[in-house]
Amino acid sequence: MISFCEERFPTDISYGISGGPSFYTEIVETVSGHEYRNIRYPYARSKYNLANGIKSKEQLDRVVRFFRAMKGRGVAFRFKDWLDFEATKQFIAISDGKQTEYQLIKSYEVSTIIEVRKITKPLKETIKIYGNDKLCHRFTLHDKGMIKLRKALPKNTKITASFEFDVPVRFDSDSLSASLESYEVHSLHDISLIEVSL
Repeated sequence: MISFCEERFPTDISYGISGGPSFYTEIVETVSGHEYRNIRYPYARSKYNLANGIKSKEQLDRVVRFFRAMKGRGVAFRFKDWLDFEATKQFIAISDGKQTEYQLIKSYEVSTIIEVRKITKPLKETIKIYGNDKLCHRFTLHDKGMIKLRKALPKNTKITASFEFDVPVRFDSDSLSASLESYEVHSLHDISLIEVSL
């Protein structure tokens, strides 16, 4: 049994889904009103809800088919998060003149605070690699978002990348609950997707 399927969840349904990044933070409040915060997730883990994405019987049928094929929570798959699916001229690294392999990332920065997100499911056909803003044509995409240049770029070259990407997710339930409310009116009750690490 495979643990990940490269099939992408239907994008016309994901367009209407609600959700986004989620953290887990423990907060202890003192009697003086001060807080001690313990961030348990160093990186965000996205969660999504399917309920608002179903607009037709045909879409519901595809969700049921997808759910059955993925064995509920058993198999993870690709998902397009329409709120966050691309990076433009994202800084990757400064070349040391020797290294040829680089991990695709996306950075989220506010002032001096930054989160660096590892991109493991880029869309190969959208990837563009630049060295000092000059397009590099000779590279290959390896597993989990690793880029391999055919040869190392000159030392101190600024490497950037533009690309689109999917989020690896799985269903967060082993049960799918749907109903026929009236003729040609269907609904899917609360069922979620959750990001997985690869």
